[in-house]
Formats: sequence, structure tokens, C-alpha cells
Amino acid sequence: MNTRHVTSLVVAGAAIVMLLSGCGSTGISNSSNASDSNIISVYGSEPAHPLFPGNTTEAGGGKVVDQLFAGLVTYDARGGIHNEVADSITSSDNATHYVIKLKSGWKFTDGTPVTAHSFVDAWNYTANSANKQASASFFSTIEGYDDLQKPDVDPKATLSGLTVVDDNTIDVKLSQPDSAFPVKAGSHAYMPLPESAFKDPKKFGQHPVSNGPYKFVSWQHNHSIEMVKNPDYKGNRVAKNDGLNFKIYTSPDSAYADLRGGNLDFTNMIPDTALTSFQSDKSLKAYNEPGGNTLTFTIPEWLEHFGQNEEGNLRRQAISMSIDRKTIAEKIFHGTATPAVDFLAAPISAYSKALKGNEVLKYNPSKAKELWAKANAISPWNGEFGIAYNADGTAKNWVEAICNYIKNTLDIDAKSIPMSTSDEFLSNVDSGKMTSAYRSGWGPDYPSADNYLVQLYDSSSADGKGGNSGNYKNPAFDAMMDKALSAPSTEEADKYYQQGEEILLQDLPAIPLWNQNATAASTSAVSGVAFDYGGGPVFTALTKKP
Repeated sequence: MNTRHVTSLVVAGAAIVMLLSGCGSTGISNSSNASDSNIISVYGSEPAHPLFPGNTTEAGGGKVVDQLFAGLVTYDARGGIHNEVADSITSSDNATHYVIKLKSGWKFTDGTPVTAHSFVDAWNYTANSANKQASASFFSTIEGYDDLQKPDVDPKATLSGLTVVDDNTIDVKLSQPDSAFPVKAGSHAYMPLPESAFKDPKKFGQHPVSNGPYKFVSWQHNHSIEMVKNPDYKGNRVAKNDGLNFKIYTSPDSAYADLRGGNLDFTNMIPDTALTSFQSDKSLKAYNEPGGNTLTFTIPEWLEHFGQNEEGNLRRQAISMSIDRKTIAEKIFHGTATPAVDFLAAPISAYSKALKGNEVLKYNPSKAKELWAKANAISPWNGEFGIAYNADGTAKNWVEAICNYIKNTLDIDAKSIPMSTSDEFLSNVDSGKMTSAYRSGWGPDYPSADNYLVQLYDSSSADGKGGNSGNYKNPAFDAMMDKALSAPSTEEADKYYQQGEEILLQDLPAIPLWNQNATAASTSAVSGVAFDYGGGPVFTALTKKP
């Protein structure tokens, strides 16, 4: 797989029109009652939330929402950007003003048209804190965002920077330069919604009406989510199959057993027990390619001894330096993960192996003991250190390995804390109820360092408004992110992103562990397996022999 070229789109001066040519078709002729012969069954996990795009920040729901909805732009396997519903996105005034023109003829699966209001109403709904949408922070640079974060905000209040000019034109005014705006416009948060979504949000979340490659059929909780090819889809991702059946599992081992038994067509969750053998299993097709996912664990600042202060920073650094990432990668991941050197993935242009302070990501038990002793001089350690994870995923072995390293290096009680399902685990993470450290990670929503850094560590993404689940807040880091978004070139933006990362390496709001490869397996009947810029499977490309 070619590594993707990350475009931290930067624009300045006079208006620049992004001619992002679409590469898709004008529609398809299959009916929604297609034969089951080319319905692909794939691994799934129970979504943590109802299927509102703006409230989807985890893999279980993200895989589903990606297939159901189409936004302004799409991304190719190298991170290139192509118009989807957008006909053009024009920037002016140093990336503080955008005019979006939409293509005509798009419609939702209930037959209603996709218009400028479909986007603007969805964005206002997601940005308004009264609606408690997890991706609110994606709109933090649009004028009026801060007003929508007030505790007593009217649920119907809107972003002052958004104007519907006509059915096919949106005017966007920003409160600060945001060169990444056109890039993130293809993420979940920016998907359009039909009027029915606002009339009955509870019903919509269980039975979404969409405009993407597939049409929703059913969601049997903890069992399956089914969808069929959308005959009215006009975009770049036309499905080569007749539909998808996301079979919901609580264990990757069970899914892998079903795959080997012919009861599942495809999985991109290879269990630890199969990492040494899946590529040599002649009964399957195996895939192992570079990806854009990062694996971390978060130590929230509300835990005793781990505040954003000298003691907390010393303890995070000591814990990080207690971990032998290289050995764990070899023993547990068997060539499917690479030890982290920064907070990004290798395909991202700002990725660097030479950041100041990255020695905290290297195994150094003597230095770890020294830092822990300095922290104890400030406030003596008491209690135990735990890392929580969802038992229906693949984290068990590496979490236990990390805990053993911490225990043996620092001579403290460290243990893994399993939670039975992703739903339970993510509910506790999202609500800020975690009483220990917890496994974390990131599969990018859009191909930019902005997505890995701003959406995970900026203050605007904290307090339930985005992916900053540990509520990390550092004005110096925020200032670097603002400078990156205002930079006149990708190269200069990357310098600010890297300076921001050097601040993160001191504070360690999350502890980088590994960059994960895109791994998957399918039955021999399946073909067309491909991965996107972030290493996620391209479900529309899958097909199988009868």
C-alpha cells in the first residue's frame, strides 16, 4: 500500500478555488432488494451511541456511519481529497472565509433532497452543546461556536458564521484562520442530515436515513447491522457488492473462528492468538500493510498523583520509560506494529523521529526509577496503578504486558482492568467516569496532523466536546495549533505541529505506544480488499464469488 500524502491544506491571500474533481459515477441501477449472493458479512462491534454522524467517535459506529453517509469531500488511499457532494470550496481572507457550492441532484434514502440546509442544520446540531454530540469541537473555529458551549444555551441556537445563501451555497465565516477546514469537511462530524433527523432524533439514531453508498436496513443490537447498496448514490465510492452485514462480536477470536469456518467473509480485527499464524493460514487470504492508526493509553488528570503539574508529569514520564515497546511489538504484535516515536502515524507529513523530548518514549528503566523517586519526593505514592480496556477487543495481552513492565520497573502494584464490552468501556470514557488509566488510540477522520493533535489534545476538544477524553488543557499547546492552522504553507504548519508535539512529550496527556499496521483476513471467495489512507478497510471495494 502506498503511504498517503497528508495535505494540511493551507491557503492565504486572494481566493483559491479547490478544484477537487470527483472520480465516481452518476449512479447505479441495482435495486435495494439485491440478491444475497454478493452481501458481504464483516466483523463489527456494537456502536457506543445511536448512529448520528456527529456523535460517532469510535470504530464500532464509525465503520457503519462511513458507509451510510457522504460528505462534502472524500479521501483516496494516499490522503488526496476529492469533491463528493461539494462542487467547489473557495477560500479567501487568509482562510477565515469559505464559500461552498454543492452539486445538484443528491438525495437522501427517504427521497428528500440534500441541500445546503442539510449540511448547515447538521453542523449547528452537532456544535450545540445542548445536544451532547461528541464531535462538537470539529466546529470550534466557526464564528459563534463559543456561544454554543455556554451551559444555558438554547438547543436551537446556531453558529453565527454559517449562512445558507441558497439550496446549493453555504457561506462560512471563521473566528480564526483554519487551513484544515476543507480537509476535515469529509469527516463524520460534517455529514449532512435530513429533516427527519431533527423531528425525531431518537428514532433516527436507531434507523438512520442517509445519502452514502449504502442504505440502512436494520440494527439488531448486539447481533448485526445490515445495509444494502444505495441505488441513488452519486459519489466516488460506488459499491461493488450488493450490501454489508456487520456481524457484531464481543470477541475477535469468535469472529476469526467464524471466518475460518466460513460463517464470516471478512474481518479487520485479527486476535492476538492468530497474529503468528494468520498470514500463513492457507484457508484464508491475509493482509498486513502500513496504516495510520496509533495506539496509546491515557492517564486522566483527575487521578490522584497525575494532575497537570510537576508530580503528574514526572510520573507519566516514568511510566512511559518503564515500557519496552520494541519487545512487546515483537512478542505480541509479531510484525504488525511499530514502536511510536511521536503522536502521529508515519504517513502524516508532520511525523518526525527527531522531536525534542522523544526519549520519554524509549525504554530506560533506570531513568524511570529516578523520575518516579523525584515524584515521590513531591508526594509519596500510594495505592495501585491500573489500565482499563474493553475485553471484547484485542488489548488484553499488551495491556497486561505493559502493567508487568510498570510493576517490575517501579516496584508498584500495577494491573489490567477488563471491562466486558466496548459499549461499557466507551460509556465510561465519554462520561469522564474512569477511575484509572485506560487504553486509547486513534484512527484518523481526515488526513491531517490537525486530526491527531487538535481533535485529541486541544482545549477545544475537552469537556465532552471532542476526543480529548482526559481533559488535557495547555494554552501553550493550543497556541501552537492555532499557528499551524494559520501557516502559509504545509511545511511551516508542520513545524508548528511538531513544536506542539514537543509540549505533549513533556506533559504526556496520552502515552504513545505503537503505530498499527492495517491487518485483515478474508475467505478465499472474497476479493477487492483494500485500505484507506488511515489503514481502514474500503468496504465498498469488497466482492465475493457466489
